[in-house]
Amino acid sequence: MPDTVYPANRKKFPTVLAFDTSGPFVCVGAKADGYLDGFGILRDMPKGQAETLFPIIEEVMDAGSWHWPDVDAIGVAVGPGNFTGIRIGVSAARGLGLALGIPVFGLSQFELAYGSLPIANGTLISVPAPRDIAYVQGFGIGGQAGQARMIDPGAPPRDLQLPSGMQVLGHRATEIAHHFEATGRDEIFRPDPGKMAEMVETKYIQADAFPPRPAPNYVKPPDAAPARDLPPKILT
Repeated sequence: MPDTVYPANRKKFPTVLAFDTSGPFVCVGAKADGYLDGFGILRDMPKGQAETLFPIIEEVMDAGSWHWPDVDAIGVAVGPGNFTGIRIGVSAARGLGLALGIPVFGLSQFELAYGSLPIANGTLISVPAPRDIAYVQGFGIGGQAGQARMIDPGAPPRDLQLPSGMQVLGHRATEIAHHFEATGRDEIFRPDPGKMAEMVETKYIQADAFPPRPAPNYVKPPDAAPARDLPPKILT
């Protein structure tokens, strides 16, 4: 429901529900009333997110004594991350937003790894990618560095264009920073349901209209390819 202006009587502090299924886990967070900390559930699981997401959402809503009409905004992790997991989360969020008539905010894995909004200019966030390489994105930086991309931290491309004083945070950050005039701090990202819900609240408060519907940010295209077998011959 993009470009829809918020109603004049919208809440100053919304009741928000946010979830992330972009990795081997289901993370569901919630927040209400502005002054309360976010809370939620993080459950590790290598598979089964599609079957488990809504039962965990219901657990979180029960803990807050909420019903669906109480929810003012939805947040969802859009990636990069697991291809199937991202699709599960984004599809669920878009369906809920449409059914409830409420805004849906996408959160990138870089925002979630940083843990708050906005991300400071001159920061390069690195999150794990398959085969121990990294997804990176720079904030407050022009050119290629400002685009989400996959890199080898041991041999990062020169067109990252990291300026002097740049800070690199996250997966293999000191290794990336070593190749540039930058400082690095290695951090292991662990989903935080409470912080995720608080970030959705921030986006809701700062927005003046419904955001565009969230779309998956895979960065890396899926490994699967169409089958090369010839289609079966139809006998008549």
